[in-house]
Amino acid sequence: MAIDLQKLTEGRIDFEGQKKVERISRSTLVTATVLSFLIGFILQSLRVTFAIFGISAIALLIVVVPPWPAYNRHPIQWLTPKVKEV
Repeated sequence: MAIDLQKLTEGRIDFEGQKKVERISRSTLVTATVLSFLIGFILQSLRVTFAIFGISAIALLIVVVPPWPAYNRHPIQWLTPKVKEV
C-alpha cells in the first residue's frame, strides 16, 4: 500500500512530458484568463469571473499534476556507470 502511494505521489515524467505539460498549462491558463474576463465583463460579475477561472484552474490541476502515462512516453536511457580499477 505504501509503495503504491509513493508511486502515485512521486510524479516521474520525462522531458518531453514536461514540455507537453508546460504547453498545456500555458495555453489553458491564458485561454481561461481571457474567457473568464470577457464573460465576467459582459455579465458585470466578479463572482462569475473568479468562478470560471477557478473551475478552469482545478480542471488544469487534474490534467497536469498526476503523472499520467502520456507524460512518460519517452523514458531516458541512462548510461551504465563505469567502474574504475585502482
